[in-house]
Amino acid sequence: MKQEHDLTEGNLARTVVVFAIPFLLANLIQAFYGAADLMVVGWYCGKEAVAAVSTGTQVTQIITSMITGLTLGSTVLVGNYAGQKKPEEIKKTIGTSLCLFAAVGVLLSVLLWMFCPQILTLLQTPPEAFDLAKQYVQVCACGVVFICGYNAISAVLRGYGDSRSPLLFVAVAGFLNIIGDIVLVRYAHMGVRGTALATIASQGFSMVSAMVYLNRKNFIFQFRPENFRMDRRKAGELARVGIPISLQECMVRLSFLYLTSVTNALGVASSSAVGIASKYDVFAMLPATSIASALASIVAQNYGARKYDRMNRALWIGILAAAPFSLAFFLWAQISPQSMIGAFSKDPAIIQAGIPFFRTCSFDYLAVLFVFAMNGYLNGRGKTIFTMISCCFGALALRMPLIYLACHLLPDNLGVIGTVAPSVSGIMAVYTAVYVMRLRKEREADGISGQGVSGL
Repeated sequence: MKQEHDLTEGNLARTVVVFAIPFLLANLIQAFYGAADLMVVGWYCGKEAVAAVSTGTQVTQIITSMITGLTLGSTVLVGNYAGQKKPEEIKKTIGTSLCLFAAVGVLLSVLLWMFCPQILTLLQTPPEAFDLAKQYVQVCACGVVFICGYNAISAVLRGYGDSRSPLLFVAVAGFLNIIGDIVLVRYAHMGVRGTALATIASQGFSMVSAMVYLNRKNFIFQFRPENFRMDRRKAGELARVGIPISLQECMVRLSFLYLTSVTNALGVASSSAVGIASKYDVFAMLPATSIASALASIVAQNYGARKYDRMNRALWIGILAAAPFSLAFFLWAQISPQSMIGAFSKDPAIIQAGIPFFRTCSFDYLAVLFVFAMNGYLNGRGKTIFTMISCCFGALALRMPLIYLACHLLPDNLGVIGTVAPSVSGIMAVYTAVYVMRLRKEREADGISGQGVSGL
């Protein structure tokens, strides 16, 4: 199997857009089939089951964010070696990545199973839903190794220049998950346990199918036992790049959970309005997150190939490509926030509470476009320590304290509470832009410092 896309050649605008579209579609599928569990349980089970799955998915989303952050290290390293045209280094990186994430999957499974009750207690799970939430999380814990495997394979493919195959794999998983939900919940009457089993079975099937498919396509790495070898140097490189990305993903996820937990104390109307806004956040920010993921691969290959001007131009093309989508959601929230809220609830109290929140928090749709794109660019260059520190600072030193102050000083003013996210993102965008500009001036020095990974 030849390299699907050489991201160092051809029309750059077309490369960015064509490579990013499968990311966007894959993220959309994941968002929809992630909601399928909750919808099916809502149709065929009681409100306790709905609360259990809602809480349980928050736990699994944190784990998934941690894993996807770690596996992005594979994308960066494989992309860097692909840019340098070093196939043997790519094979070593893939073999090490798969071994490493298999071990991580087993470890996370054990820890999630053991500490499930404590985690659910921290999330203030309703007592009547606690046992069902425990069932859901512990069954999902058994499939963490599949999440690791799927994400590791997808990460190396994207680094190698193939963003379409991961889309195929997630589509298969999504379809099977929905079918499994209906069969196990409606017909087998397995309730919460059934939807969790459908989730891990679909992910496991997708992972195995991916390996079979790639072997038949003569991928650069053959999935055979003798090829699964741990290289200590590669493992160190993967950890050095991947762990900071994983931490930043977790910090972002935790800051959103904190907003949910704090606003829960402000009453049903306010809590519901913020919850509805969080649903729109996912879709409004999908183009920006997809562009960021695409930029990590594109920049990694071009950095490895020492095509610095091309990777710098890719950043601005990515921002311009995602901007219309972010602007469309922003304008919708400014012009008709009541229609956005009304799609989920017709309750006048929720609509009234949500209008000022939507109008202020929607500025974040514009601000995060720049933050995400620049972080993707920096991750592709291996500057993951900076992005980790930036995200941790934004979440722990800015976002969470400001949310706490706004909710306690002005609990009846959701409009002010909604300004926290865009204000923090704006600050992050400014200092990240300063860092990016400094790196551009130092690119010659970066190139001299060493080839490929040694220069990261």
